[in-house]
Amino acid sequence: MIYVGLTGWGDHPDVYSPGSKKTERLIDYSAHFPIVELDSSFYAVQPERNITKWINETPEGFQFVVKAYQGMTGHQRGENPFESREAMFEAFRLSVRPMKKAGKLAMVLLQFPPWFDCQKSNVEAIREIISHLGEFDLAVEFRHQSWYSPELREKTFEFLRENRLIHTVCDEPQAGDGSVPLVPVATRDDKVLMRLHGRNLHGWTNPGGGQKWREVRYLYDYNKEELAEISKAAETLQQSAENVYIIFNNNSGGHAAGDAKEFQEMNGLEFTGLSDKQLDLFDGGL
Repeated sequence: MIYVGLTGWGDHPDVYSPGSKKTERLIDYSAHFPIVELDSSFYAVQPERNITKWINETPEGFQFVVKAYQGMTGHQRGENPFESREAMFEAFRLSVRPMKKAGKLAMVLLQFPPWFDCQKSNVEAIREIISHLGEFDLAVEFRHQSWYSPELREKTFEFLRENRLIHTVCDEPQAGDGSVPLVPVATRDDKVLMRLHGRNLHGWTNPGGGQKWREVRYLYDYNKEELAEISKAAETLQQSAENVYIIFNNNSGGHAAGDAKEFQEMNGLEFTGLSDKQLDLFDGGL
């Protein structure tokens, strides 16, 4: 089965019902898509009240891809708010467990920074994370090209398979060491993750400073030919993994929802068990 969703639910105006409140955005979102990437967990370990609210607002079969807290994956800038590394992992485990218990946790996404290259110390860093979060299904997203180099690529996949890690297949601009190729390989037979970042090469390599760099980096609208390429990759993945989770992350210009809907239509995907709220904008397809 192929599942399609977006990064977050708070910044996709095309899927909100007319007049709906800010607090109802997840309900609106879950009327259109069966999965979502929870990215607020990257910036702060979420309190139980938030997790419980999101569980209750979504249909029974809805699934969350929870992005791991930045302090775990080498992104932390400034002081870590936790007194120890163990305390950080324990807080994250307590935060995510209710979602797993409710049957709504697809996986925890470990996205590593672009400077996290393929070397022994970084392999050991992944092992250390597994020792803390092994109770969850873990997806790994590499952002340094060395993991996919001809001499290391098969060893990378072997390592992921041996540790029951889900390979995250990425579509993104090809911009040297700090980007990875689209490699449609699943390392588990039950789940694989695709994250679609767009193909804005200029924005990827020259995002600029300040708080708006993400708006530049992920500003992209996929065309039909590109969505057809992604569809072919998804079909390849489906041959070796039972469930393919696809997340559109190209939302700087509000394109993610429309591209996801177009991808859905191109592949004849229909999702049941969504929330009752519907939006007229997408009725009849795109």
